Amino acid sequence: MAHPTSPQRWAVVANPSKFASLAAVKADVAQLCAANGWTEPTWYETTLDDPGEGQASQAVEDGAELVCSLGGDGTVRNVASALVDRDPAGRVPMGLLPGGTGNLLARNLKLPMDTLEAALVVALEGSDLDIDVGEVVWDDEEPTIFLVMAGMGFDAQMMAGVDAQLKRRVGWLAYAVSGAAALFRIGFAVRVAADRQRAVSQHARTVLVANCGELTAGLRLIPEAELTDGRLDTVLASPRSISGWLAIGLNVVSGRRRGHPAFVHLDSEEVQVATREPVEAQLDGDAVGTRSRMRARVRPGALTVRVATAPAAPAVPQN
Repeated sequence: MAHPTSPQRWAVVANPSKFASLAAVKADVAQLCAANGWTEPTWYETTLDDPGEGQASQAVEDGAELVCSLGGDGTVRNVASALVDRDPAGRVPMGLLPGGTGNLLARNLKLPMDTLEAALVVALEGSDLDIDVGEVVWDDEEPTIFLVMAGMGFDAQMMAGVDAQLKRRVGWLAYAVSGAAALFRIGFAVRVAADRQRAVSQHARTVLVANCGELTAGLRLIPEAELTDGRLDTVLASPRSISGWLAIGLNVVSGRRRGHPAFVHLDSEEVQVATREPVEAQLDGDAVGTRSRMRARVRPGALTVRVATAPAAPAVPQN
């Protein structure tokens, strides 16, 4: 990991819909910068037509040495999209400031999410870490990236069915309400081919392709998935009843990986998923509509992010 100095020119790409008053947030950041001796950032606001990628690209063109996302997981993904295609020799790192419900990438990187000041300290004074990025092609569409997970089936149905007003009031509990309804939907026929491994064909309720494994509340859905291993982890869940869901849940919560007939795990650099009929799909927790095919591959070390600097090891006394 590199240990950068505080950038002289940095930017924040903010999603104004996530805040009651973005002006108040800007004032807080200005106050924190003055108190810590940091330069103030240049602000770029997302729009419905451009949810972050264009603003992040403009920030780099304007000379930013660091680009921070301030919004939900969708804002994080769109800002990252503008930064992964940069020349590694002149790559601009990304900082993550909390502003959404899930903050999934920040959770997997063990970044502070409770206070803006703590997140700013990491973004402006932390270390650089190169992490993997997932790239997915839905059907015959253009490639797009994901940082946490891409999925089809139950998880996407849960995201698509969540009540927006309830989500604003109770956060992640709104997904539990939506998930309870999605539990009783029928599954789908799917074929999954991962690298040169034997293809898996079965009836499934969900297929998840993960770049990292932790969800909200510290739940490690796929403990094997790591952001720096150059691999993707694919799981197929095929419960046939509520008891089957409970067995999978116990398998996940307990952290055991002794195998379960309704929970298949594959490890690969590339994976292809094909369903018999279109099913709901999602990227990093955002529903993207129905799809029939998903091709995903890993891009090792394609994104540089700011993470907390590890404390220095204590000096070993000399004899």
